[in-house]
This record gives sequence, C-alpha cells and structure tokens, in this order.
Amino acid sequence: MNGYIPPTYLAPFRHQYRLRLTVGDHSARHIRAIARSLLAEWRMRGLTYAVELGVTELVANVVRHVPDRRCEVLVLRQTGGVRVEVTDGFGQLPAPRAQSGPEDEGGRGLLLLDAVSDKWGVDPVPGGGKAVWFECWCGNT
Repeated sequence: MNGYIPPTYLAPFRHQYRLRLTVGDHSARHIRAIARSLLAEWRMRGLTYAVELGVTELVANVVRHVPDRRCEVLVLRQTGGVRVEVTDGFGQLPAPRAQSGPEDEGGRGLLLLDAVSDKWGVDPVPGGGKAVWFECWCGNT
C-alpha cells in the first residue's frame, strides 16, 4: 500500500546532535546551519541568534588556540532550552580577559558568550582537554 507516511515516522525526533571534526576557517558557518536547523525542528527559533553567536565563538577558539584543531560539537535539547558543548583535547582552560583594547583583534569571545547565553562554563575532560559549554533558555518548549 502506498500511503502517506508522516515525516516523524521516517526520521525520529532528535534530542541531540553530535559532530566530531577538525575545524577550519569556514567550519563555523556549517555548524551554525546545523544548529539553526535543529532549533527550527525543536521549535526554538527564538534562540537562533544567541546559539549561532555562541557556537561561532567556541569554534573560533578551537581554530585559534587548539594545535590540532580537532573537536566535538554537541547540541543538546533540554527542557526549556538548549545546551551546546565544544570539547577538545587541549588542556589549557580559557579565561575571559579583564580588558581588551579597542584595537585588539581578540579577547572578547567569552564576554560575548556571557552576554548572549543564560549560563556558560568550562569543564576539564578526563584524560586531558576541556569542554566549553553554554545554555540558552526559552519559555516556549
């Protein structure tokens, strides 16, 4: 029988998306597109700007500071919002700069992350490395 099959039967609802990759200068664009698609699927479009900016900053930090540029990106749906984690094998923990000069090209990423997310942090990973994460919450889930 050839009947209509609703999309939910073809692809079950995802509660998370995990991607392991070696990032480059253009990786953030592709990861933003994935995050935007997930947020639309999860009916959390209101978080798109914050999540896109946050994941861009975290991926840019991997490109800039992690020697092998390898990382894992996790986008996780939570009750009331979303959590994004970027894990790498480089043990140096990031810290926000106290001050950045007007001509400095870097040093504002974690300040931006703090401004657009509801919560963020850095957790050491067993065996070396770290997971930098942020959460954005909404009221319509």
